[in-house]
Amino acid sequence: MRTKSVGKKKINVVTLGCSKNVYDSEVLMSQLKANGKEVVHEDKGDIVVINTCGFIDNAKEESINTILDYVDAKNRGEVEKVFVTGCLSERYKPDLIREIPDVDQYFGTRDLPILLKHLGADYKHELVGERLTTTPKHYAYLKISEGCDRPCSFCAIPLMRGGHVSTPIERLVTEAQKLAKKGTKELILIAQDLTYYGLDIYKKRALGDLLKELVKVEGIEWIRLHYAFPSGFPEDVLDIIREEPKVCNYIDIPLQHINSDLLKSMKRGTTHEKTDALLGKFREKVPDMAIRTTLIVGYPGETEEIFQELKDWVREQKFDRLGCFTYSHEENTGAYVLEDDIAQEVKEARVEEIMEIQSQISWEKNQEKIGNTYRCIFDRKEGNYFVGRTEYDSPDVDNTVLVSAENTYISIGDFADVKIISAEEFDLYGELI
Repeated sequence: MRTKSVGKKKINVVTLGCSKNVYDSEVLMSQLKANGKEVVHEDKGDIVVINTCGFIDNAKEESINTILDYVDAKNRGEVEKVFVTGCLSERYKPDLIREIPDVDQYFGTRDLPILLKHLGADYKHELVGERLTTTPKHYAYLKISEGCDRPCSFCAIPLMRGGHVSTPIERLVTEAQKLAKKGTKELILIAQDLTYYGLDIYKKRALGDLLKELVKVEGIEWIRLHYAFPSGFPEDVLDIIREEPKVCNYIDIPLQHINSDLLKSMKRGTTHEKTDALLGKFREKVPDMAIRTTLIVGYPGETEEIFQELKDWVREQKFDRLGCFTYSHEENTGAYVLEDDIAQEVKEARVEEIMEIQSQISWEKNQEKIGNTYRCIFDRKEGNYFVGRTEYDSPDVDNTVLVSAENTYISIGDFADVKIISAEEFDLYGELI
């Protein structure tokens, strides 16, 4: 039986994991399209490229199950080839080759040119800044650096992504301009560590300098900051958030814990007192800023007393947004030599306790918003509602604003002023002004 020619084969890119992987998949797809390839995202194709996550146990399990599903599809003749790239492949390539040999080829996180060769394409340097975005066209992720130099004991990211490498400001501005021309209105700045940006190429923390250039890009209306590190945070950024209308009053700063002994073991470079001082500075300089954080519970040595300290602190700080994860005992990390001494069911119960506290905080904060008017951007229509967000909310992880679609029409990607008429824990209900 004759197979289709290489040029006619459709390539399906499947993305797992975080927004950094979304960005990498978009770059891959842009390169393939420029080579004349037919490429789709999470659809049907003759060739499958799985961009995997290898961060913690749940993510690894999802990646492995997805690989096995597509290998089964290949064995049934439904797809011709399966390629695997991304963090899981970078970290466990020899094990994967041994355990799942039916995958045609495994690639690491920095093997894009080699992957393209196997897909019958050439890496085109002139495409810097070009992406085939998979997000709704009005917002896009902008990855400002790759890798991480931090020594956090629980984290395997440096093993998978390598050391920190900043992307030059002029390249990021060019990329933002290209996105704006395609209709992007909101840029979500991502990195393993925004705080470190610029130290390698400019010999100083240059996130503020980058923001000053990005706000000049015509068509971009919101710029949002994700994944800042608490130690060494560049305070000039707070002045820019306060003074520059395009930079959202929002920051995502994963704090992970508050107990000083655990923070020392985690190698976070901070303490309970320093963390509180930093949060106080945030609120002093930008009183209207929404602070999002993430926490890890069940880290080795987290006693009931230490966990109580964490709960008390969450109640005290009243974060606008908060996520919580169980500690995952990752080989080759600094914490792997410690005894994983907390049972999984205890870890999960602690997550539930933290999120219950946060749910009440979120409900109280949302009640205070009733009667206020907010500028919102609308991401989609879902059932009988148009679903939007305020500047205090990032897509997929934060609160939403719901406007009834019964007697109202809103174009997806448009901004609109919305008066809040009622509120739940994580949703606001409003009407157009």
